[in-house]
Amino acid sequence: MSAALRAEGLSKHFGGFRANDAISLTLAQGARHALIGPNGAGKTTFVNLLTGVYPPSSGEVYLGAERITALSQHRRVQRGLARTFQINSLFAGLTVLESVAIAICQRRGLGGVWAREVRRFPDVEREARELLQRLRLEEEAERETRQLAYGKQRLLEVALGLATHPRVLLLDEPASGIPAAESREMFEVIAALPREVSILFIEHDMDLVFRFAERISVLVAGRLLTEGSPEQVANDARVRQVYLGEALP
Repeated sequence: MSAALRAEGLSKHFGGFRANDAISLTLAQGARHALIGPNGAGKTTFVNLLTGVYPPSSGEVYLGAERITALSQHRRVQRGLARTFQINSLFAGLTVLESVAIAICQRRGLGGVWAREVRRFPDVEREARELLQRLRLEEEAERETRQLAYGKQRLLEVALGLATHPRVLLLDEPASGIPAAESREMFEVIAALPREVSILFIEHDMDLVFRFAERISVLVAGRLLTEGSPEQVANDARVRQVYLGEALP
């Protein structure tokens, strides 16, 4: 199967500290791929390298067949690479509908003329409402973002990523800080997204990882320890040693 996103020997050094060390990872088209590892393993650093937050010390990043290693963050978004963050940074004073609409307008080149009047752009409003319905946020459309429960805010952040029409969506701990029942609901929504969107997600909740991931990569101390199906990873003695004291299926 062809790759949606590929890292080849990707490294990041901060002085003498190797946060990522020669990581190679392939995200298949339509993947639901989890990236796991203990705290400090270098997972977020790796996503920051993929998305252009950090320049790599060495290695390459490819989106499809295109080398994007030297592209800026916004150029990568334009090419179809979107992400969420561990700590969300939403537009607190905008409604949910306005937040998604402005992301759609930016993608369409209308960001400079948008002025919180969503109904001036009926095509944008229609697309925004369809996206909110897909993510089960349609009932929240007219509420200000600051009024949303935290789990709904995390879903809204996913909606903003999807509004860019990504080929690849990177989710950095999307269930962090959310009650278990809400996090399962969130992942059910994410898992149901169209397969033209390939997903790589960081998650510490092993129940969610083994329920929703189809392939898992394990980082330890900045290096790729192993990769495989959920069954292969769950039965790997090295992974169990890394997660000693934490339940694996």
